[in-house]
Amino acid sequence: MSFAAEWLTLREPYDLAARNGEVAAAVADSIADQPSVAIVDLACGTGSTLRALSPCLKPRQDWRLADNDLGLLARAAGSTPPSGGSVTPMALDLARDLEAALDGAVDLVTTSALLDLVSAEWLERLAVEAAVRRLPVYAALTYDGRAVLEPPDRLDEAIVAAVNRHQRLDKGFGPALGPTAGAAALARFEAVGYALVQGTSDWLFAPPDRQIQNEVLVGWASAAREIGGVSQGEIVDWLTRRRDHVAAGRSSMRVGHIDFFARPTDRR
Repeated sequence: MSFAAEWLTLREPYDLAARNGEVAAAVADSIADQPSVAIVDLACGTGSTLRALSPCLKPRQDWRLADNDLGLLARAAGSTPPSGGSVTPMALDLARDLEAALDGAVDLVTTSALLDLVSAEWLERLAVEAAVRRLPVYAALTYDGRAVLEPPDRLDEAIVAAVNRHQRLDKGFGPALGPTAGAAALARFEAVGYALVQGTSDWLFAPPDRQIQNEVLVGWASAAREIGGVSQGEIVDWLTRRRDHVAAGRSSMRVGHIDFFARPTDRR
């Protein structure tokens, strides 16, 4: 599954604001004494993880950016490398070639907005491969199914429930974990002997954030229509009401995500 560059560009500042500072600080602290760090970013998109995390890290940074979308990868490869470091793109199908992405010199694995799209089997592969290699993993912005919209609407709960069912469909990695991904990942990394730092990283959209609110609402309406359970007429009416709130400057949204940093310990 791939996303439009325009959507990734629109969401990036909200992603940056949402990232959990304590989790990011734990990542930075874990490598603060290293002279250099080799980082593999899985499903890099346009390079948002690099731009968000690199200013927090002290060592020289050599980033390998992995994605199967060549257009997004070209944009990511054009990111300014950290001072003294490097940025290397890797065109890979992570559903098939996860292990290849982790080969070679790696000190840290990162990913953002990916784990809710993958299957339980793929998550197991990630945890096992990371554990075998003793690699720390920083995973940000995993959707967890929570959503609060203001002002409330009688159909909000049904639409969000439909969206959460849609999130469980195959996104290219097998049946997706969707809103259960964060809890599943924490449990799996704990089971292979990792220490965990976790925290919420919710999107917060205020009334002036009209464009992204409208994009999210339209996406949710489309997902609800595809999955069923709410009539098309109700979905259209809900979307109309919600967009009216956005246009009037009275709409706000909180969309739940979590971040975590999983670090190997001596316990197995």
